[in-house]
Amino acid sequence: MWKKKLASRKFWSAASGFATSILLALNIDKLAIEQVALVLGGIGALVAFIFAEGIVDKQREKTIAEQEEKVDSCD
Repeated sequence: MWKKKLASRKFWSAASGFATSILLALNIDKLAIEQVALVLGGIGALVAFIFAEGIVDKQREKTIAEQEEKVDSCD
């Protein structure tokens, strides 16, 4: 379940919004708030990419294994 959440752009958008709100409430400098929001957005994009690539690689391996099985069963 957490893998799916961490790969979600909506999750990272919500996390960024939450962090921004908290920092605004604490009267943190606006430049620092922007930097935190950008870092969270960057982390979210990277995590989503890593999980997506993992899913693609797993599917590719599955497809290759299925094709090898078909070739072996034909011999």
